[in-house]
Amino acid sequence: MDFLTGGIKNLYFKYLAAAFGSALITAIYSIVDIAMVGQYHGPEGSAALAVVAPVWNIIYSLGLLMGIGGSVIFSTLRGRADGHEKESNEYFTASVIGSVFLVAIIWTVIIFFDRELLLFFGAQDNTLGLAREYVKPIKFAIPFFLFNQMLAAYLRNDNNPVLATAAVLSGGIFNIFGDYFFVFACDMGAYGAGLATAVGSVISFLIMVSHFFQKKCTLRLVRPSCLFQKLKDITITGFSTFFIDVAMGILTILFNRQIVRYLDTNALAVYGVIVQISTFVQCCAYSVGQASQPIISVNFGAGNGMRIRKLLNYALGTAAFFSIVWTGLSLAIPNLFIRIFMAPTAEVLQIAPGIFRRYGTAFLLLPLNIYSTYYFQALLKPKAAFIVSVARGLVISGILIYLLPAAAGPDSIWFSMPLTEVAVAVYVVYQMRTYTQKLSAEEISGKAPLS
Repeated sequence: MDFLTGGIKNLYFKYLAAAFGSALITAIYSIVDIAMVGQYHGPEGSAALAVVAPVWNIIYSLGLLMGIGGSVIFSTLRGRADGHEKESNEYFTASVIGSVFLVAIIWTVIIFFDRELLLFFGAQDNTLGLAREYVKPIKFAIPFFLFNQMLAAYLRNDNNPVLATAAVLSGGIFNIFGDYFFVFACDMGAYGAGLATAVGSVISFLIMVSHFFQKKCTLRLVRPSCLFQKLKDITITGFSTFFIDVAMGILTILFNRQIVRYLDTNALAVYGVIVQISTFVQCCAYSVGQASQPIISVNFGAGNGMRIRKLLNYALGTAAFFSIVWTGLSLAIPNLFIRIFMAPTAEVLQIAPGIFRRYGTAFLLLPLNIYSTYYFQALLKPKAAFIVSVARGLVISGILIYLLPAAAGPDSIWFSMPLTEVAVAVYVVYQMRTYTQKLSAEEISGKAPLS
C-alpha cells in the first residue's frame, strides 16, 4: 500500500489538499448561508443562523462519529500483514447501519420538534421565525448531510480522497450560487438559503456514491459478526471527534444564553459571525487531522512508528501555520468579517473589534488541540482524545462561560475560550510527547494493538 511505502511528505500533502478542500467547502456551506441571510435580513438574520448552528453541529458530529470511528479501525486492520479485508468491511457495514439508526432519531426530532429545539438553542421572538424558515427545506435533506460525513471519511481511507473532495466541492459550489439565486433573485430570504444548502448536500451524496461503482473501491457491505460490539468499538474510537462538533453546538448554546442575559442582540449578532469564523478555523484543523489519520492508522497497524513520527512533524507545522494566519486575521480585520456576514449597524461595528480581539486569541492553540484528537484516535488512544474533547468542549469552557461574566463583568465572557485552549494545550503537549515516544516499542513489536 502507498500508506506503507510511499513518501510521507508527498502522501501527507496530497491528502491535506483533498481534506482541506472538503473542510473548506463544509465551512462555506454555513458561512455563505449566514452571509447571504445577514445581508438580506440584517443583524437579525445573522443572529437567527447563530441559533441554527447547533443543528449543524449535531448532524455533522453524528456523521463523524460513524465515519471517523469506523474508518480508523478499518485502516488499522488494513495495515496489518494479511489486510483483514473482511473484518474491516464488517466495520464499514456497522458504520452504515449505525448511521441509518442515527438518521432516524435526528430526523424525527428535527421534523416534529424544530420549534422547541430552536428555542432551547437560544431563539427569541425576533429570531425564531427566520430560524424556522431556514430549517424548513433542511428537514428533507438531513440523511444526506449525515451520510456525506460518514462516506467522506471512508473514501479517504479507501484511497479516494479526490472523489470525496470533488463531491463536497460540487455541492458547495452549487450552494454558493444557489444561495444568491434563491435568497436574492427569487426573494426567498432565509428559506432560499436553506433550500440551496439542502440541494447541495444531495449533489455531494450522489457523487460520493459513485465510488462504489469504481474498480478501486474495496468497501463492501457484508454481514457483520458481533454488530453491537463493533458499534461500541466505533463509538468509543470516534467519540472525541463526534464531541468536538457537538461541543461547538453546546458552546454556542451556552454563549447565546449568556450573551442574551448579560449583553444584547448586537453582541449576539457579532458572536454569530465569530461562530462562522471559528467554524472555518476548526475546519482547517480538521483537514490536518483528516489528512494524517489514514496514513497514521495504516502505519500504526503495521507497527511503523518512524513513519508516524515523520508525518507528525508535517502535521504540527501545518497546524501552526493555520494558527498564526487566523489569529492574525482576527486581530487585524474584525470589521471586515462583520461586513462580509451582515449589513451592520453602527453599534455592531463599534463593539465588534473588541469582541473579536478577545475571542480571537483562542485560535492560536485551537488547531493544535483539535488535531491532537485525530492523532490520539489514529493511535487508538480514545481516552486521551476523550479528555481533550470534553475538557475544551464542555468542562473547562462551560465553567468559564458561566463564571467569568458573573465574577469579572459581561465582557470577560470573550476570554472563556482563550483560557480554555491554554489549559487543554498543556495536557495535549504532554500526552502527545508521551505517546509519540512509545511508538518505538510498537515498531519493534511489528504489530500495534487494536485496543
